Amino acid sequence: MRLVIAGLLVAAAVIAGLVINAHDPNLIYAAAAPLFGNWQPHVGPGTPAAVLIAFLVIAKGPELARHRWALPIAYATATAFTLSLAMIDGWQRFVTRLTTEDEYLHEVPGVTDIPAMLKGFAARIPDFQPDSWTTHVSGHPPGALLTFVALDRVGLGGGAAASIFCVLVGSLAVVAIPKALNGNAVLPFLVLFPGAVWVGASADGMFLGVAAVGIYLLTRWPLLGGVVLGWCVFLSYGLVLLAPLAIVAAGRRIGWAVAGALAVVTAFALAGFWWLDGYELVKVRYYQGIGATRPYWYWVWANLAALALVVGPAGIKGLRRDKWTVAAGIAILTADLSGLSKAETERIWLPFAIWLLAGTAKLDHQRRWLTAQAVTALAVNHLVLTNW
Repeated sequence: MRLVIAGLLVAAAVIAGLVINAHDPNLIYAAAAPLFGNWQPHVGPGTPAAVLIAFLVIAKGPELARHRWALPIAYATATAFTLSLAMIDGWQRFVTRLTTEDEYLHEVPGVTDIPAMLKGFAARIPDFQPDSWTTHVSGHPPGALLTFVALDRVGLGGGAAASIFCVLVGSLAVVAIPKALNGNAVLPFLVLFPGAVWVGASADGMFLGVAAVGIYLLTRWPLLGGVVLGWCVFLSYGLVLLAPLAIVAAGRRIGWAVAGALAVVTAFALAGFWWLDGYELVKVRYYQGIGATRPYWYWVWANLAALALVVGPAGIKGLRRDKWTVAAGIAILTADLSGLSKAETERIWLPFAIWLLAGTAKLDHQRRWLTAQAVTALAVNHLVLTNW
């Protein structure tokens, strides 16, 4: 029944999107709603590799999950699958996704003094100023920009290095999540995660990997995990909603996790950036742009249709009332109801959505469900020219 409901939800979101866009293409501002992109059926140089990798994972994934080298094999395969999906749109599109005037790399050359940048970061968040940050930099705390500045400083500047970095970090989730769950049965489903379409390449793909590693570390070394998750909330304001997952992971040792996170908050405060100031100003910036026109009444449910495509049929079928699924669900519903997640949630919610796959480890007929995951990822990537 849940698959039927999800299918109807996706169909309704697509049909409503087509009708709304035919009437006013500037209302929901998503030509392929509920996804952000354009309807454009296409194939590309990555098509044969993506299909081949999917076939191999379907055929051998369940057995390889029990192999002694399962985790490194899964990491390499997930990375290859994500890059293959990205290459369906072509190399040039892949290496320029993070270089447009709305993205992080546009601002990297202007950061010549990091302490000064941090002290003046919040003042540049609102729009319509001569020195307003570009869209994605203004919409995030300074940690995201700092990451790409650091890459540039060590000689890994430019769109190619940034995009590959996001994929390599994002794929760490495939290793971290089984470690947190204490079981590898979920591995093939993580490798064929339909959300990989948006890991290659978006900064949110990188956020996914960092967040997953942080959650895993909480299960073993909560102080260190707290530091990593503290860094997460300076990558994206929305990652404060990792709190339910953090509580599940850390358990009674949550105090150590909080201490680690507060150390990062304190470091940024001493450097001149106060997270709460940035959050209040980013809400102003959100409604200075397309967030003011995108209708809540459509996106509050269409976001969930996009989520269904991100987690795929296996993710929906595997939903259970276990602690990981409930924690991820709380984070997603909070974000959805906030009104600050209207569209583009297929990438924004990646750090939460992937945990909904926890229940796939217990699915029967795993090859059937892996096939459904692969078909979903391949269909989305070939039918929609996504922005990320």
